[in-house]
Amino acid sequence: MDFKDQKTLLESKSSDDDRRVSSPMTRKGVYAAVSYMTSAVLLIMFNKAALSSYKFPCANVITLFQMVCSLVLLYALRSRNIVSFRVNNENQSTNNIPGIFVSLKTLLTTLPLAISYLLYMLVSMESVRGVSVPMYTTLRRTTVAFTMLVEYVLVRQKYSRYIVGSVGIIIFGAFIAGARDLSFDSYAYAMVFSANICTAIYLASIARIGKSSGLDSFGLMWCNGIICTPILLLWTWVSGDLQVTANFSHLSSVGFQVVMLLSCVMAFFLNYAVFLNTTLNSALTQTICGNLKDLFTIGLGWILFGGLPFDLLNVAGQSLGFLGSCIYAFCKIRGL
Repeated sequence: MDFKDQKTLLESKSSDDDRRVSSPMTRKGVYAAVSYMTSAVLLIMFNKAALSSYKFPCANVITLFQMVCSLVLLYALRSRNIVSFRVNNENQSTNNIPGIFVSLKTLLTTLPLAISYLLYMLVSMESVRGVSVPMYTTLRRTTVAFTMLVEYVLVRQKYSRYIVGSVGIIIFGAFIAGARDLSFDSYAYAMVFSANICTAIYLASIARIGKSSGLDSFGLMWCNGIICTPILLLWTWVSGDLQVTANFSHLSSVGFQVVMLLSCVMAFFLNYAVFLNTTLNSALTQTICGNLKDLFTIGLGWILFGGLPFDLLNVAGQSLGFLGSCIYAFCKIRGL
């Protein structure tokens, strides 16, 4: 091998390594991140209102309503050609299932993503029930560690020492904030950590399958709904959740109906923002955005629902977590 061949080989290897290192955030990526954080704060408030304030006992039914709402909106938008399900507007009508807008091969390709999405939605919805909003957001911050691990296993994603250091600050702050939580519930805490694992797998799947399937964010949402809605409908019927919902005392209450409607609408915008943010940026960036929006979630949670009493140690931990998220955002924008 001569010098020219060795140089070409080294350049190729360097290019492969660069693809594994996180890249700077673009302006469009910043818009996607901000949209996600806004939608996420509002959705948590609406879900908490339905599950806690109105004592609605069926978290799975809320997820089902959100999926059905997303499917209806996407079908209407796609039928009128307002949106496209593919990145390059490819015309594959000959292979598409009638009325589904995608082919069977595409659905099978997105099956792992749909399954991880279903687990993520179900466990996340259940995890918000048994803990206060401030403590819920605190425990959810540990998702960053799971996300970094899953990304490394699936795509060998590497991060700089600045990124790793900011993640360490976030996790340390989470443990400081929760050190004096007296409302410990082993089941609720187990659900939150299960949600963290499911979230990491789900976001890593978006980054991996989303880019290889040729679908855009709307297309990924559509395939998720097509696969997951029948499964969730069957589950809620077998478990008796649909019957419980039919007999729910506040079902005809205008206030409850408004909360459910807003929850469904915000879930649609949130899902789109999650897909857009993860594909434009990365799974870890999506997770960090979840930490940045926690400051507003914690404030609104204390005001609207109560929870943890004011505690200096908790405030210090929350501040550390927010600081770590800001450091991460700075490193991403500067490409460090």
